[in-house]
Amino acid sequence: MIASRVVPHDDAIRDVTEYTISVVVPVYQGERTLTAVVSELAPLTQGAVTPDGVRYRISEVILVHDNGPDHSDTVMRALERQYPFVSILWLSRNFGQHAATIAGMAISTGRWILTMDEDGQHDPSSIGAFLDTAIRERAGVVYARFTNERPHGLFRSAASKSSKRMLGAAFHLPDASQFQSYRLVRGDMGRKLAEFAATGVYLDVALSWVTNRVATVPTRLRSADGRVSGYSLPALFAYFWRMVLTSGTAGLRAVSVLGGVIALIGLAIAVYIIVSPEVGQDRETAGWASTIVVLLLCSGAVLVSLGIIAEYIGVSLNVAMGRPLYLVVDNPETIMPDDGQVAAPATPRPDRTDPAPGAR
Repeated sequence: MIASRVVPHDDAIRDVTEYTISVVVPVYQGERTLTAVVSELAPLTQGAVTPDGVRYRISEVILVHDNGPDHSDTVMRALERQYPFVSILWLSRNFGQHAATIAGMAISTGRWILTMDEDGQHDPSSIGAFLDTAIRERAGVVYARFTNERPHGLFRSAASKSSKRMLGAAFHLPDASQFQSYRLVRGDMGRKLAEFAATGVYLDVALSWVTNRVATVPTRLRSADGRVSGYSLPALFAYFWRMVLTSGTAGLRAVSVLGGVIALIGLAIAVYIIVSPEVGQDRETAGWASTIVVLLLCSGAVLVSLGIIAEYIGVSLNVAMGRPLYLVVDNPETIMPDDGQVAAPATPRPDRTDPAPGAR
């Protein structure tokens, strides 16, 4: 992945070493923005130099079609014909951003893997700073640290930040508030992770399993060009819950803690009933109230505990049944051409090696 020759000094090594970067873009609604994103990446395929003097080159741009509602597939085919460094990975249905990203990481070949969105908000000019930080801090993952606020409502932004901080504190994860879809990952690490990642995995939590060297780079988030976010509040909650389940058995331990807390509350209520003089004056009313309180607390705790346990069982069942994280298929146009005619198989381009059909 790295072209280099033996030289006596580290500075000289930097002068002759060129790091290759595979760019993975999960595509859901990229009809209007994807062309501009790829055209910005195109000059970097000829080679560039980071602010610290490190040479790098984007060796491939992998577009992963996640079956969105627009005509992104048409744009992707046009880009593949126009640019020799563009390749497409077709998923059989919508599997979600994290699964699509992992699918692209699995077939990447670069020394580093850069993941970014298709909406144009991520600035490719920051790639050099990503690489400098990764080398300087020997990081396995480098996340973007946006210096400006995301174009979302105040409530949504606050809820997102607070939930990630709470998740990190409760489940002993790295600072989850750092998690971003604009990230640079060591290529060998990303491809190995893709080999064992199971259905329902949250990519950033999975990355925390394989490296504790995480860094951030300040960059600016560009405007979304008026496009409405595809993430509703239920979808965001589903992602948050996936982070909880992916974190391991910490959720099950939380059930045990919840049971202990409820037991202590019940003990406190019992002590209050026994020693309080007000309770002794009207035992019938006090007994009814305390019974209802204990009943509600215990039944609520039981239902919450059963729900958490059921979620873990569901994840285990999906894995045991072999439910895939994603499924790669052939180009739909070669199977079901728009004109109703049987299309001839696509001829592989000589300038790159295409993945075998169905390869992960």
